Amino acid sequence: MKKVAFYTLGCKLNYSETSTIGRMFQERGFEKVEFTDKPDIYVINTCSVTDNADKKCRKIVKEAQKHSPDAFITIVGCYAQLKPKEISEIPGVDAVLGAAEKFQLVDILDGFVKQDKPQVLASAISEANTFHNSYSFGDRTRTFLKVQDGCDYSCSFCTIPLARGNSRSDTIENVVRSANEIAESGVKEIVLTGVNTGDFGLQEGKRVETFYQLVQELDKVEGINRFRISSIEPNLLSNDIIEFVANSNKFMPHFHIPLQSGSNKILKLMRRRYLRELYADRVSTIKSLMPHCCIGVDVIVGFPGETEEDFLETYNFINGLDVSYLHVFPYSERENTLAPDMPGKVSIKDRNRRADMLRILSEKKKRHFYEQNIGKEFHVLFEDDVKDGLMEGFTENYVRVVAKYDPVLVNETKHVRLTGINKESLMEAEEAYAEVLKH
Repeated sequence: MKKVAFYTLGCKLNYSETSTIGRMFQERGFEKVEFTDKPDIYVINTCSVTDNADKKCRKIVKEAQKHSPDAFITIVGCYAQLKPKEISEIPGVDAVLGAAEKFQLVDILDGFVKQDKPQVLASAISEANTFHNSYSFGDRTRTFLKVQDGCDYSCSFCTIPLARGNSRSDTIENVVRSANEIAESGVKEIVLTGVNTGDFGLQEGKRVETFYQLVQELDKVEGINRFRISSIEPNLLSNDIIEFVANSNKFMPHFHIPLQSGSNKILKLMRRRYLRELYADRVSTIKSLMPHCCIGVDVIVGFPGETEEDFLETYNFINGLDVSYLHVFPYSERENTLAPDMPGKVSIKDRNRRADMLRILSEKKKRHFYEQNIGKEFHVLFEDDVKDGLMEGFTENYVRVVAKYDPVLVNETKHVRLTGINKESLMEAEEAYAEVLKH
């Protein structure tokens, strides 16, 4: 029995796909092992969002060779689609598979026999037109369930459409079936993932179903206590969806909504499909219906043309929003996108300085959000990661709670009262009543 190990870079979507590819190997009789367990095969799933994809890929390949010098090393994922030849030249790489090939890799690389030259199997992205059902399993308490792939938007900074192809989705029937399978495994929380999750419903280029219809059907699934929406564009987050989440016992009061800039001038240069006024309206609507809701924000700083005044406009806009945390990215140039050729390049030093300012603001926002929840009662779903005798879990509204490790609590929901924030900026809690809820 050959042993296979996996390493995943990037987003929740990549994790769901790696897990699914792992199950394909196991169904064929391979043994899934840890990275350091001297596997016969490595599968490295790559990301292209940040500018150090090449550096990370090289480092992981090098580490793989240390642990298992003779292993067959396969690279898949977004970076593999964008730069297959470049990756094939990394010492130690045996095969590079593109977006259309990665779910067939067990068949394509039959036997995983090393050849004189690396195999490069990456079709044009137009060939990646099939939706492949994926979800993570057995890796953690919550499961990432892929419902959508690809993107039809053409933001001027983004390579994802080039790496994953056009927007396409699973059917509601299939997603519900997957959710039921996940429920039968004992998992309590599902995170819905996609490249452009709110665009769910496109099949063979035609709008067949909608994301709103999907959440309505998932809400009926027995055995799953919690659903979260991983990320959704503000222009696709309708009042219907917000109101449904506000009235649902299963969809958690937690949204992650990309903003990217608080300057309308920069949003237009980025070719985003909304202006800051719409974003502010979405936040206001959410908070009016769910005052305790957690709202996360993606922001890019140092985009070409962003002056100091534009950045301060973004800073002040976010500072005035009732949001809970930020994911901050200094702009990084991407080949085959429009942005690198735009005038007004911002220095790396200024990009990093602006990012640091927003990260400090994020800590303040998160602290304020946590403080607003002290003294209130929630249900915490505890996870199985244990460190220094402590375990962690999340409330419905995504407050991270720490507690003394108790094996009985793993993957269980406990009713607690939030009592205060510790020096690691985690929330502490006490039992609101003794019984552990086993929904």
